[in-house]
Amino acid sequence: MKRVVITGMGMINAVGNDKESSFKAIVDGECGIRSITLFDASKHSVKIAAEVSDFDPNLIMNPKEVKKADRFIHLGIKATQEAMIDANFSEIDSDRFGIVSASGIGGLINIEKNSIILENKGPRRISPFFIPSSLVNMLGGFISIEHKFKGPNLSVVTACAAGTHAISEAVKTIMLGGADSMLVVGAESAICGVGVGGFASMKALSTRNDDPKGSSRPFDGERNGFVMGEGAGALVLEDLESAQKRGARIYAEVIGFGESGDANHITSPVVDGPYRAMKAAYEMAGKPKIDYVNAHGTSTPANDKNETAALKMLFDGKENCPPVSSIKGQIGHCLGAAGAMEAIVSIMAMRDGIMPPTINQETPDEDCDLDYVPNAARKADIDIIMSNSFGFGGTNGSIILRKFR
Repeated sequence: MKRVVITGMGMINAVGNDKESSFKAIVDGECGIRSITLFDASKHSVKIAAEVSDFDPNLIMNPKEVKKADRFIHLGIKATQEAMIDANFSEIDSDRFGIVSASGIGGLINIEKNSIILENKGPRRISPFFIPSSLVNMLGGFISIEHKFKGPNLSVVTACAAGTHAISEAVKTIMLGGADSMLVVGAESAICGVGVGGFASMKALSTRNDDPKGSSRPFDGERNGFVMGEGAGALVLEDLESAQKRGARIYAEVIGFGESGDANHITSPVVDGPYRAMKAAYEMAGKPKIDYVNAHGTSTPANDKNETAALKMLFDGKENCPPVSSIKGQIGHCLGAAGAMEAIVSIMAMRDGIMPPTINQETPDEDCDLDYVPNAARKADIDIIMSNSFGFGGTNGSIILRKFR
């Protein structure tokens, strides 16, 4: 089957509005978590999130079109524009260029807004743009129209694993000859009253309102939940032969992917599911030496303990595990966009030879006893990376990336 490489990337999140500024801030351990400004959170038990700032959608799309799209679509369009410029196509074969979009929830902000309108003003006042602005697949719809992608147009909605699964789906499409190029974009913006309130009611979120920058603590003994983030990541994937033919700069090659289901509980994770997803990716890649793992690492008690245990199973013990880190302390948990952004950060870590830190590593946990690159980035030769994503519903994804030579 065809080899699949990555030739373009774009990203926007709480610490940067492009991939370079984002990566620098993540490596420097900067934290984008602060008091919520996107809505009035004064009555909420959780008042913190990792919001994108200084972003005006009117600068990246026709102002007349802005109201037709939810904020998650705005963010996805921004990341995609950067990725396409980065890939540097002189022209594209529209029929052979497809897209896989990903989001965990989609247009929750507009769902909330129009539900309030329905209750207070009646059905006739609901926006005609409500439905098309909220559907997850409209992320791919808007982007495919802008960039003239006429190949496969797919969407993945697998909670917090969606971004990673979207990469896997794009790889499969290219490997099987369904397209020569695929744009993967994961985007999420669910920082609204019902979004934060819903996760808070599950006791999934950190309540450290008085310490936003210390609230997300992956693998730390005092972690007490994740912090909601928003943002988008976009990657251009190509058939190796096509990329080389056009003289593209190649960042990395996807050499393995794995997917699994827990079949256990809709919200409580287990060890077996993540282990099997990682094992499938690892075996597909030929069981190479993994230099670094970009963990799902949500800062929840169950995930971090289980992911650590699954890594020990995969690598046959703590002493054989490579360094692991999570960037969610810096940018929060961006749900369906997380996997796409974390893949980009992984590739840039390979490019620059540096492992991003897991910030807020202060209190040991006997169940989380690996090398998590605590608090400070680490220079290292990185050739092969594993990146993990796990989601509600017991859905798991893992990919393995290799620096291209």
